[in-house]
Amino acid sequence: MRKAIAEAEVGDDVYGEDPTVNALEAEVAALFGHEAALFVPSGTMANQLALSVLLGPGDELLCDADAHVVTYEGGAAAAIGGVSTRTVVGTSPGALDVDAWLAQVRRPGYHALPTSAVAVENTHNRGGGSVLPYDDLVRLRAGAPALHCDGARIWNASVASGVTFAEYGLLFDTLSVCLSKGLGAPVGSLVISTAERIERARRRRQQLGGGMRQAGVLAAAGRYALAHHVERLADDHARASRLAAALAEFGVVDPAGVWTNLVLLTVPDPHAFVRAAAEQGVLVGVFGPRTVRVMTHLDVDDDGLERAITVLSAVLRG
Repeated sequence: MRKAIAEAEVGDDVYGEDPTVNALEAEVAALFGHEAALFVPSGTMANQLALSVLLGPGDELLCDADAHVVTYEGGAAAAIGGVSTRTVVGTSPGALDVDAWLAQVRRPGYHALPTSAVAVENTHNRGGGSVLPYDDLVRLRAGAPALHCDGARIWNASVASGVTFAEYGLLFDTLSVCLSKGLGAPVGSLVISTAERIERARRRRQQLGGGMRQAGVLAAAGRYALAHHVERLADDHARASRLAAALAEFGVVDPAGVWTNLVLLTVPDPHAFVRAAAEQGVLVGVFGPRTVRVMTHLDVDDDGLERAITVLSAVLRG
C-alpha cells in the first residue's frame, strides 16, 4: 500500500483532474451498480453529503437510535443540514424490525412532517458488527420514500452474508463506504449515488471544506485496499469468533452474537478494564457504561490474537 501511495499518478481533484481519484470513484460506483461516486476525507462527511442530496432543511430522516449518523457525527444533520431526525428504538442496537420501522414512516398529509428518507447502517457498529438481513432490507426499500446506507463496514457485511456489493447497491438511493476501517487504508470514504446527486454532493463537499488537491496519494491506498483486503476480512471474522469463544467462559460475551469483526464485552468497569489491558499492550475501547469493544483487523494475526486472549482472560480473572 505504501508503494502504491508513493507511485500514485496525481492531479488536481478539485478540478476533477486526479486520475487515481477518478479511477477509484469509477471503480467503486461500478462495484455497487451506481452511476457515480465521490471521494471524501471521512465517513462522517460521506454520510452528511449523502443526506444533503436526499433531504433539505426541515425534512425528516428516520433512523435507529444507535445509528452512527445521530450518535457519532456531532449533530451535523441538524447543525449543518437543518435535517429533523426521528429515531426508532429497537429491542437491541442494530436490530431491524421492518414492520416497526415502516409504521414510523410518516406520509404526507394531516399537517405532520412527512418522512423524506430512511437511513440504515450495515454492518452496525453499536450492534456489535451485526449484519442486517437482506430480505429485511428489500422490504424496507419497498416502503421507504428514499433509503440511505451507512455502509462504512459494508465490505464486512458482504463477506459475512454472501450478498454482493451490486445487490446491496440496488437497494439504496445513496451509500457511504469507508476505506479506512477493515480495509486498512489510512483515510477516505466515498459517497455513491446517481450522477446528478454526486454532482450536487461535490458542490456540498466544497462548501464543507472537503475538496482536496493531489488526493491521488490517498486514493491509491484505497484502490490497493479494494484489490487486496476485501476477501481477507473473513480472517478477521474468524478471529473475532475465536476471541468470543475463548472469553465466553467469563460470561462477558455470547459468541452467537458475534457477526463479523467486532466483539462487545459486558464488564462492570469498562474504564478499569481498558486501562488494565493497555498496561499489558492490548488496546481495546470503552463503548458504554458496561461495554468494551474489541475489534480484529488486518494488523492482528494469529499470534496477536492469542496474545489478546491471554491478556484479556487475565484481566477478567482480576
